[in-house]
Formats: sequence, C-alpha cells, structure tokens
Amino acid sequence: MTINITDLKNRILAGGSITADEALQFEHLTPEQEEELHAAAEEITRRFCTREFDSCSIINARSGKCSENCKWCAQSAHFKTQAEVYPLVSRETCMRIADMNRAHGIRRFSLVTSGKKMTGEDLDKACEYYREMAAPGDLYLCASMGLLNRDELQKLVDAGVKRYHCNLETAPSYFKELCSTHTIEDKIRTILAAKELGMDICSGGIIGMGESRRQRIELALELRRVDPDSIPINFLQPIPGTPLADTPLISEREILNTIAFYRFIHPRIAIRFAGGRARISRPTQLRAMAIGMNGGIMGDLLTTIGAQVKEDKEMIAEAGYTF
Repeated sequence: MTINITDLKNRILAGGSITADEALQFEHLTPEQEEELHAAAEEITRRFCTREFDSCSIINARSGKCSENCKWCAQSAHFKTQAEVYPLVSRETCMRIADMNRAHGIRRFSLVTSGKKMTGEDLDKACEYYREMAAPGDLYLCASMGLLNRDELQKLVDAGVKRYHCNLETAPSYFKELCSTHTIEDKIRTILAAKELGMDICSGGIIGMGESRRQRIELALELRRVDPDSIPINFLQPIPGTPLADTPLISEREILNTIAFYRFIHPRIAIRFAGGRARISRPTQLRAMAIGMNGGIMGDLLTTIGAQVKEDKEMIAEAGYTF
C-alpha cells in the first residue's frame, strides 16, 4: 500500500481519523515524505490545538529505592546510580514549590513519587498536602504515584487531585524487554480506574530506548486505548548505572518524525515535552512546537535537568504560543 499523506491529512482536518494500518505505513518514509509529514502535522496542530501553551510543573516528591526494574530509570533499587534517595518531602518544601508555580504563572502542578505505588501513611500525608494546595482554588493538581487501585485513587480525588499520570512508556511488543516487574496491562488498569473516577489522564512514554520506529508508532496507537487528555513524550537521556547507559541517542530528525506521527494519530490531544528536552537543540524544539508539541513540563525535572522557566517562556513566545 502506498501512503498518501495529503489524503490522510485532509481526512483528519475534516474531522476523521487514520486507522492503525495507515499509521504503521509511517514506518518507511523517504526524506521527502518526512518533510511532507511534518508540514501536514503543522496544519493539523494549527487546526485543532489552542495557541495557549499547556504548561505544567512537577516535584520529585519521593526519590529512589524503587522496587521495579525499569531499565531506563535512575531510581530503581536494582541499579547503582547517583540518584538521590529521600522519603516523602516535607509539607514546607511542597508548599514552597507550589507557591513558586503560582509566581511563574504555572497553574498545573504534580507530585511524582518513586516506587511501585504510594500506600499507607505516605499516601495519606500526600493527600494532606493536596488538600492544602487545593484550598485557594488556583492550582490544577495532578499526581503520579504508581499503580494505585480505585480506593487509593479515590483518596486523591477527595483531596482535590484532578489528573492522574501513568505512562505506558513503550510499545507493548517491547515493554517486557525493558521491565519485568509489572506490565502495560497493570498500567492500563490503574488508568482506567482513574478515568472511572472522573480524573483526567496524562499518559505517554519514552522514545530512544532502543525501540524501532514501528514500535514508536505502536505506542502512539496503544495510547488510543486509554484516550488520554495529555501525552508527555520523553527523550531518553541515558543514565550511568542503568542498563540503557550506553544506548545511542535518537536523532533529532527522528524526534520530529515521532512528534508528527503522534499529531496524526492524536490530532486534538495536548502533546507535551517531558524529560530529555534539554539535550535537543533550540531550532529542533521550535520545529517540534510547530508540528505537534503544544505543552510541556517547565523547570527542573525528576533526575535530569530541565530548562529554566524564563528560557521556556521566551521559546514559547518565539514559537507563536501564549503562556
């Protein structure tokens, strides 16, 4: 089957969608077709996405000693890395960072914790933090706390959390090569429970972990199962001490191709920069924002350095977005 990018673009612009078989045709493109794909993705982005950049911020609220063996992660107890190890942050630390978000105009804020899931006293304490942050009514609160069950998610909802984050991470055909302590189905179970409770969903993955282009497309298609409100895309920054430490960096060209695939498959959903953006050139970041990236995590990230907020705002404006 010969791919016709213009026909697919026009169908999407008319309100339609592409099939899985059509999306998988993006696996083999000539350089000329890649340029055509990027231009088409830019049209789709301008048609369906607001020009207000969807910003958010996170805090690494509990770090290290994770029981899971995800090969990309510095916080896994299975690997010897230089990642910090500390328990749940104090109330004072959490409130200070929440206030910093308010001062910078970042209205979406998430606590992210290491471990398979938050339970017991730590979850209850985190809910106390959320209740306090929610009281003024000026922050949209998110959480990323692992493979919670419905009752645990309900505690977050009751505390004022509106969105739950749980990445699928990579294609189903590749996931077990990278992690054996849980499955994509475990993740989807948590995501669907959160949706049933009325929470918005943030779910995406990491590219550049040795997967094929076809598997990058496969992940984008798998995300249709959970229909997220936001799709964060991380670019692997190989971390010393992890099994992926020597993984070659994915090219900036392939990063742009991937973003274009995602915009074709998810034309109306916020696609956001997450980890690894700092190692991408500014011109590539600007092009990425034209062809699909209309959101991002601001400031510092979990175990890698993110861009500073002032620089982010300047680039957002240069790309033609408001903040």
